[in-house]
Amino acid sequence: MEKKVGIETFFTDTPGVGGSIKVYPEDFYVIEDIELPHLKDGDYAVAKVWSRNWETNRLVQKLASELGIGRDDIAFSGTKDKRAITIQWMSFKVDAERLDDIELKDVKITDTMTSHRSLHLGVHRGNDFRIVIRNMDVDDEQAKEIADRTGQIIMEKGGFPNWFGIQRFGALRPITHEVGRYIVRSDYEKAVKSYIANPMDAENEDCREARQFLEDTWDYEEALNIYPGNLYFETTMIKYLKDHPEGYIGSLKKLPRNLRTMFVHAYQSYLFNRMVSIRLEEGYPLNDVLVGDIILPADRSGLPNKDTSVEVTEKNLGKASEMVKKNKAYVSAPLVGAHTEFSKGVQGEIEKKVIEEEDIKREDFIVPELRDVSSTGTRREVFSMVRDLTWELDRGGLKLEFGLNKGCYATTLLREFMKLPSSKIIRYS
Repeated sequence: MEKKVGIETFFTDTPGVGGSIKVYPEDFYVIEDIELPHLKDGDYAVAKVWSRNWETNRLVQKLASELGIGRDDIAFSGTKDKRAITIQWMSFKVDAERLDDIELKDVKITDTMTSHRSLHLGVHRGNDFRIVIRNMDVDDEQAKEIADRTGQIIMEKGGFPNWFGIQRFGALRPITHEVGRYIVRSDYEKAVKSYIANPMDAENEDCREARQFLEDTWDYEEALNIYPGNLYFETTMIKYLKDHPEGYIGSLKKLPRNLRTMFVHAYQSYLFNRMVSIRLEEGYPLNDVLVGDIILPADRSGLPNKDTSVEVTEKNLGKASEMVKKNKAYVSAPLVGAHTEFSKGVQGEIEKKVIEEEDIKREDFIVPELRDVSSTGTRREVFSMVRDLTWELDRGGLKLEFGLNKGCYATTLLREFMKLPSSKIIRYS
């Protein structure tokens, strides 16, 4: 399944401890690392939100209902896992005092202040994690030995490959990138049918049988009678197709804009994963530069500045290498779009090879029929720096603590210790 999303190897050559995460919500603890901007008195309340076993979007919907405001009147910086304990900041378009009246199970709202503006996605710098792996396949002595060896490699290298985790593509049905591929190729019939049908084993039986029926018959009217209620978006599309059997573009327009754009973003993520995998498999470093690489200088928060890039040449090779090793710059690969500039040298050959194998062109990411999914592209760091990584045996499990920049996946680090594909890590959780 990981190969289907472009992840084709491991970074470390150690054995794994196996096991599972999130046996208890307390086993997955994440704290948002955020530097709040200067806030003045205004129409918004900003507060720290502690939650247990709440997925972010579901929590926001519930908070909006409790406050009697619209879903869009609550903003946050990053989406967090459900089966976990999370601490994150949110903004609310209400008087700050109203937050004192909120009483929800496993939710605490503290540190309330007023603000002249709302928060927005991506304003946080990263996340700090405390995660316990339980039910390991090895005894404690072996687990400690494996963790020591794996952790030391990661610390010596300074991090791990910055692959997009399986969550980006759908943990149970990793097909969002496939839908995106068909959209980019203007094959809207395949895009729609691969989303609404296309049964997979990981789903529950009702969903599998419904999708299989539709794939066998394409009887939209009868499918509406058997599709489970949790397949809401699929049902919305099928209702449209019942009256417009060839209306594939129209059915895609029935989806929320963020879901449509997610398809193309997932396809960009797949291409990125492939590029990183090939670079790693061919023995080229992720945490050092090659001539022709494009590096992203770090901003004042230490994050890659995606609005500025520098090409690595023979002349600046030494300086660029020094900057990358000191975490003052990041080697990058493209999230391909219409305006993407490919790297040169070895990395450029890798990028172009992936694009050629996919039989696409950059301009394909301009989608006239669905303008809001079009993408000009950007770049992403190929290596994820890890901060303050520690590990120890703790209460019947292996506890890891570490910090990651925003957009980096904890499960991608965990798979190096567990030596399980992230699809299994997510499924077991």
